[in-house]
Amino acid sequence: MQRKIFALGAATLATTIYGINHTVAKSVMPIYIGSLGFVLLRVLGATILFWVISLLFDSKQIEKKDRLTILKCGLFGMGINIATFIAGLDYSTPINSSILIIITPIFVVILSYFIFKNKINSSKIIGIFLGFIGAMILIINADMTSSIGRNIPLGNFLFIINSISYAYYLIIVKPMAEKYDLITLFKWLFLIGLIFNFPLGINQFILVEWTNLPLYDAILPMLYVVICTTFMTYFLNGYALTRLKSSEVAVFVYLQPVIGVAYAIYSKSDALSATIIVASILIFTGLYLTTKKNN
Repeated sequence: MQRKIFALGAATLATTIYGINHTVAKSVMPIYIGSLGFVLLRVLGATILFWVISLLFDSKQIEKKDRLTILKCGLFGMGINIATFIAGLDYSTPINSSILIIITPIFVVILSYFIFKNKINSSKIIGIFLGFIGAMILIINADMTSSIGRNIPLGNFLFIINSISYAYYLIIVKPMAEKYDLITLFKWLFLIGLIFNFPLGINQFILVEWTNLPLYDAILPMLYVVICTTFMTYFLNGYALTRLKSSEVAVFVYLQPVIGVAYAIYSKSDALSATIIVASILIFTGLYLTTKKNN
Protein backbone atom coordinates (compact mmCIF):
# COMPACT_ATOMS: atom_id res chain seq x y z
CA MET A 1 0.00 0.00 0.00
CA GLN A 2 2.83 2.37 0.90
CA ARG A 3 4.53 1.70 -2.43
CA LYS A 4 1.31 2.52 -4.27
CA ILE A 5 1.03 5.80 -2.35
CA PHE A 6 4.58 6.70 -3.40
CA ALA A 7 3.70 5.79 -7.00
CA LEU A 8 0.61 8.01 -6.89
CA GLY A 9 2.73 10.82 -5.46
CA ALA A 10 5.31 10.37 -8.22
CA ALA A 11 2.62 10.49 -10.93
CA THR A 12 1.06 13.59 -9.33
CA LEU A 13 4.41 15.43 -9.17
CA ALA A 14 5.19 14.49 -12.79
CA THR A 15 1.77 15.76 -13.90
CA THR A 16 2.28 19.05 -12.04
CA ILE A 17 5.63 19.58 -13.74
CA TYR A 18 4.03 18.80 -17.11
CA GLY A 19 1.19 21.25 -16.44
CA ILE A 20 3.57 24.15 -15.82
CA ASN A 21 5.71 23.08 -18.78
CA HIS A 22 3.04 24.03 -21.34
CA THR A 23 3.66 27.70 -20.58
CA VAL A 24 7.37 27.54 -19.74
CA ALA A 25 8.38 25.72 -22.94
CA LYS A 26 6.20 27.98 -25.08
CA SER A 27 7.96 31.08 -23.73
CA VAL A 28 11.28 30.31 -25.46
CA MET A 29 9.93 29.29 -28.90
CA PRO A 30 10.62 30.48 -31.53
CA ILE A 31 12.23 33.58 -29.98
CA TYR A 32 15.39 31.93 -28.69
CA ILE A 33 15.30 28.48 -30.27
CA GLY A 34 13.31 26.69 -32.97
CA SER A 35 11.00 23.87 -31.92
CA LEU A 36 13.07 21.03 -33.42
CA GLY A 37 16.26 22.53 -31.97
CA PHE A 38 14.52 22.64 -28.59
CA VAL A 39 13.55 18.98 -28.95
CA LEU A 40 17.19 18.11 -29.58
CA LEU A 41 18.29 20.14 -26.54
CA ARG A 42 15.67 18.42 -24.38
CA VAL A 43 16.59 14.88 -25.44
CA LEU A 44 20.35 15.55 -25.47
CA GLY A 45 20.24 16.96 -21.93
CA ALA A 46 18.23 14.03 -20.58
CA THR A 47 20.48 11.51 -22.37
CA ILE A 48 23.59 13.03 -20.78
CA LEU A 49 21.99 13.06 -17.31
CA PHE A 50 20.85 9.42 -17.45
CA TRP A 51 24.18 8.17 -18.85
CA VAL A 52 26.24 10.06 -16.24
CA ILE A 53 24.07 8.74 -13.40
CA SER A 54 24.26 5.21 -14.86
CA LEU A 55 28.02 5.27 -14.20
CA LEU A 56 27.22 5.17 -10.46
CA PHE A 57 25.19 1.96 -10.74
CA ASP A 58 25.62 -1.55 -12.06
CA SER A 59 23.62 -1.57 -15.28
CA LYS A 60 21.72 -4.66 -16.34
CA GLN A 61 22.19 -5.68 -19.94
CA ILE A 62 19.15 -5.46 -22.21
CA GLU A 63 18.17 -8.98 -23.24
CA LYS A 64 18.18 -9.70 -26.95
CA LYS A 65 14.47 -10.55 -27.00
CA ASP A 66 13.63 -7.09 -25.56
CA ARG A 67 15.71 -5.00 -27.96
CA LEU A 68 12.94 -4.43 -30.50
CA THR A 69 10.55 -3.35 -27.73
CA ILE A 70 13.21 -1.02 -26.31
CA LEU A 71 13.70 0.45 -29.79
CA LYS A 72 9.96 1.08 -30.14
CA CYS A 73 9.78 2.60 -26.64
CA GLY A 74 12.58 5.03 -27.50
CA LEU A 75 11.07 5.87 -30.88
CA PHE A 76 7.52 6.52 -29.64
CA GLY A 77 8.29 7.77 -26.11
CA MET A 78 11.43 9.87 -26.60
CA GLY A 79 11.29 10.49 -30.35
CA ILE A 80 7.88 11.07 -31.91
CA ASN A 81 6.21 11.95 -28.61
CA ILE A 82 8.59 14.74 -27.61
CA ALA A 83 9.03 16.08 -31.16
CA THR A 84 5.30 16.40 -31.88
CA PHE A 85 4.57 17.96 -28.47
CA ILE A 86 7.24 20.66 -28.74
CA ALA A 87 6.44 21.37 -32.40
CA GLY A 88 2.72 21.48 -31.58
CA LEU A 89 3.34 23.88 -28.71
CA ASP A 90 5.38 26.12 -31.01
CA TYR A 91 2.47 26.35 -33.48
CA SER A 92 -0.45 26.31 -31.01
CA THR A 93 -1.07 27.63 -27.46
CA PRO A 94 -0.44 26.45 -23.87
CA ILE A 95 -4.17 26.03 -23.13
CA ASN A 96 -4.78 24.01 -26.30
CA SER A 97 -1.88 21.71 -25.44
CA SER A 98 -3.13 21.34 -21.85
CA ILE A 99 -6.59 20.31 -23.07
CA LEU A 100 -5.63 18.03 -25.96
CA ILE A 101 -3.05 16.12 -23.91
CA ILE A 102 -5.88 14.57 -21.87
CA ILE A 103 -7.08 12.44 -24.78
CA THR A 104 -4.09 10.15 -24.13
CA PRO A 105 -6.13 7.70 -21.96
CA ILE A 106 -8.69 7.42 -24.76
CA PHE A 107 -5.95 6.24 -27.10
CA VAL A 108 -4.68 3.86 -24.40
CA VAL A 109 -8.13 2.22 -24.41
CA ILE A 110 -8.24 2.08 -28.23
CA LEU A 111 -4.71 0.69 -28.61
CA SER A 112 -5.29 -1.82 -25.78
CA TYR A 113 -8.28 -3.11 -27.75
CA PHE A 114 -6.15 -3.76 -30.83
CA ILE A 115 -3.04 -4.99 -29.00
CA PHE A 116 -4.51 -6.95 -26.09
CA LYS A 117 -8.07 -7.45 -27.40
CA ASN A 118 -9.48 -5.66 -24.33
CA LYS A 119 -13.25 -5.25 -24.61
CA ILE A 120 -14.78 -1.86 -25.43
CA ASN A 121 -18.39 -1.47 -24.26
CA SER A 122 -20.99 1.03 -25.46
CA SER A 123 -20.04 3.54 -22.75
CA LYS A 124 -16.42 3.57 -23.90
CA ILE A 125 -17.48 3.90 -27.55
CA ILE A 126 -19.59 6.97 -26.71
CA GLY A 127 -16.68 8.36 -24.68
CA ILE A 128 -14.25 7.88 -27.56
CA PHE A 129 -16.70 9.59 -29.92
CA LEU A 130 -17.18 12.60 -27.61
CA GLY A 131 -13.44 12.92 -27.05
CA PHE A 132 -12.75 13.02 -30.76
CA ILE A 133 -15.55 15.55 -31.35
CA GLY A 134 -13.99 17.82 -28.73
CA ALA A 135 -10.54 17.43 -30.28
CA MET A 136 -11.89 18.14 -33.77
CA ILE A 137 -13.61 21.31 -32.51
CA LEU A 138 -10.27 22.63 -31.29
CA ILE A 139 -8.63 21.85 -34.62
CA ILE A 140 -11.35 22.95 -37.06
CA ASN A 141 -12.71 25.99 -35.22
CA ALA A 142 -9.39 27.39 -34.02
CA ASP A 143 -8.15 30.65 -35.49
CA MET A 144 -5.39 29.95 -37.97
CA THR A 145 -3.04 32.26 -36.08
CA SER A 146 -3.02 34.39 -32.95
CA SER A 147 -0.55 36.46 -30.99
CA ILE A 148 0.65 33.29 -29.25
CA GLY A 149 0.03 30.62 -31.90
CA ARG A 150 1.51 30.66 -35.42
CA ASN A 151 -0.70 27.89 -36.86
CA ILE A 152 -3.10 26.64 -34.21
CA PRO A 153 -4.91 23.91 -36.26
CA LEU A 154 -1.56 22.37 -37.26
CA GLY A 155 -0.30 22.59 -33.69
CA ASN A 156 -3.46 20.94 -32.35
CA PHE A 157 -3.15 18.14 -34.90
CA LEU A 158 0.43 17.53 -33.73
CA PHE A 159 -0.85 17.31 -30.13
CA ILE A 160 -3.14 14.45 -31.19
CA ILE A 161 -0.20 12.63 -32.80
CA ASN A 162 1.67 13.25 -29.55
CA SER A 163 -1.15 11.67 -27.53
CA ILE A 164 -1.28 8.58 -29.76
CA SER A 165 2.49 8.14 -29.54
CA TYR A 166 2.55 8.59 -25.76
CA ALA A 167 -0.39 6.21 -25.28
CA TYR A 168 1.43 3.49 -27.24
CA TYR A 169 4.61 4.18 -25.27
CA LEU A 170 2.78 3.79 -21.93
CA ILE A 171 1.45 0.40 -23.00
CA ILE A 172 4.69 -1.12 -24.29
CA VAL A 173 7.08 0.40 -21.74
CA LYS A 174 5.29 -0.99 -18.66
CA PRO A 175 6.75 -4.54 -18.84
CA MET A 176 10.19 -3.05 -19.54
CA ALA A 177 9.90 -0.72 -16.52
CA GLU A 178 9.01 -3.72 -14.35
CA LYS A 179 11.90 -5.81 -15.68
CA TYR A 180 14.81 -3.33 -15.79
CA ASP A 181 16.00 -0.64 -13.40
CA LEU A 182 14.85 2.80 -14.55
CA ILE A 183 18.33 4.28 -15.03
CA THR A 184 19.35 1.46 -17.38
CA LEU A 185 16.04 1.64 -19.21
CA PHE A 186 15.97 5.39 -19.74
CA LYS A 187 19.61 5.78 -20.72
CA TRP A 188 18.92 3.56 -23.71
CA LEU A 189 15.48 5.01 -24.50
CA PHE A 190 16.78 8.58 -24.55
CA LEU A 191 19.80 7.57 -26.62
CA ILE A 192 17.36 6.16 -29.20
CA GLY A 193 15.33 9.36 -28.99
CA LEU A 194 18.52 11.40 -29.46
CA ILE A 195 19.47 9.45 -32.60
CA PHE A 196 15.94 9.98 -33.98
CA ASN A 197 15.83 13.73 -33.24
CA PHE A 198 19.43 14.65 -34.08
CA PRO A 199 19.02 15.03 -37.87
CA LEU A 200 15.67 16.82 -37.37
CA GLY A 201 16.94 19.46 -34.95
CA ILE A 202 20.66 19.96 -35.51
CA ASN A 203 20.24 22.88 -37.95
CA GLN A 204 18.08 24.89 -35.54
CA PHE A 205 20.28 23.84 -32.61
CA ILE A 206 23.49 25.29 -34.07
CA LEU A 207 21.74 28.56 -34.99
CA VAL A 208 21.11 29.37 -31.31
CA GLU A 209 23.31 32.16 -29.92
CA TRP A 210 24.05 30.24 -26.73
CA THR A 211 26.40 32.81 -25.20
CA ASN A 212 23.87 35.63 -25.63
CA LEU A 213 20.81 33.91 -24.12
CA PRO A 214 19.18 35.85 -21.23
CA LEU A 215 19.18 33.99 -17.92
CA TYR A 216 15.56 34.39 -16.82
CA ASP A 217 13.83 34.44 -20.20
CA ALA A 218 15.72 31.61 -21.88
CA ILE A 219 18.34 29.71 -19.86
CA LEU A 220 16.21 28.96 -16.79
CA PRO A 221 13.13 27.89 -18.82
CA MET A 222 15.37 25.62 -20.92
CA LEU A 223 16.88 24.09 -17.79
CA TYR A 224 13.38 23.52 -16.40
CA VAL A 225 12.33 21.68 -19.57
CA VAL A 226 15.49 19.53 -19.67
CA ILE A 227 15.85 18.70 -15.97
CA CYS A 228 12.29 18.80 -14.66
CA THR A 229 10.00 18.13 -17.62
CA THR A 230 12.22 15.53 -19.28
CA PHE A 231 14.62 13.91 -16.82
CA MET A 232 12.46 14.03 -13.68
CA THR A 233 9.03 13.35 -15.21
CA TYR A 234 10.09 10.32 -17.23
CA PHE A 235 11.79 8.89 -14.16
CA LEU A 236 8.77 9.62 -11.95
CA ASN A 237 6.29 8.16 -14.46
CA GLY A 238 8.57 5.18 -14.97
CA TYR A 239 8.52 4.54 -11.22
CA ALA A 240 4.73 4.95 -11.17
CA LEU A 241 4.40 2.38 -13.96
CA THR A 242 6.17 -0.22 -11.79
CA ARG A 243 3.36 0.07 -9.22
CA LEU A 244 0.31 1.19 -11.25
CA LYS A 245 -1.42 0.12 -14.45
CA SER A 246 -0.72 1.98 -17.71
CA SER A 247 -4.34 3.19 -17.73
CA GLU A 248 -3.99 4.48 -14.14
CA VAL A 249 -0.87 6.49 -14.99
CA ALA A 250 -2.52 7.81 -18.16
CA VAL A 251 -5.55 9.03 -16.19
CA PHE A 252 -3.28 11.46 -14.31
CA VAL A 253 -3.54 13.70 -17.34
CA TYR A 254 -6.91 14.70 -15.82
CA LEU A 255 -4.87 16.92 -13.52
CA GLN A 256 -2.67 18.36 -16.26
CA PRO A 257 -5.18 20.71 -17.93
CA VAL A 258 -6.23 22.08 -14.55
CA ILE A 259 -2.65 23.00 -13.73
CA GLY A 260 -1.76 23.96 -17.29
CA VAL A 261 -4.75 26.24 -17.87
CA ALA A 262 -4.49 27.81 -14.40
CA TYR A 263 -0.78 28.57 -14.83
CA ALA A 264 -1.25 29.89 -18.39
CA ILE A 265 -3.97 32.30 -17.22
CA TYR A 266 -2.02 33.25 -14.07
CA SER A 267 1.09 34.07 -16.12
CA LYS A 268 -1.08 35.87 -18.72
CA SER A 269 0.42 33.75 -21.52
CA ASP A 270 -2.96 32.50 -22.78
CA ALA A 271 -6.71 32.99 -22.29
CA LEU A 272 -9.88 30.87 -22.33
CA SER A 273 -12.48 31.10 -25.10
CA ALA A 274 -15.99 29.68 -25.63
CA THR A 275 -14.62 27.18 -28.16
CA ILE A 276 -12.04 25.89 -25.69
CA ILE A 277 -14.63 25.55 -22.91
CA VAL A 278 -17.10 23.58 -25.10
CA ALA A 279 -14.36 21.33 -26.46
CA SER A 280 -13.01 20.77 -22.94
CA ILE A 281 -16.43 19.66 -21.65
CA LEU A 282 -16.75 17.16 -24.50
CA ILE A 283 -13.21 15.83 -24.00
CA PHE A 284 -13.57 15.51 -20.22
CA THR A 285 -16.94 13.75 -20.59
CA GLY A 286 -15.49 11.41 -23.20
CA LEU A 287 -12.50 10.73 -21.00
CA TYR A 288 -14.72 9.90 -18.03
CA LEU A 289 -16.87 7.47 -20.04
CA THR A 290 -13.82 5.86 -21.62
CA THR A 291 -11.83 5.26 -18.44
CA LYS A 292 -14.55 4.54 -15.85
CA LYS A 293 -14.67 1.00 -14.55
CA ASN A 294 -17.66 -1.22 -15.23
CA ASN A 295 -19.86 -2.11 -12.29
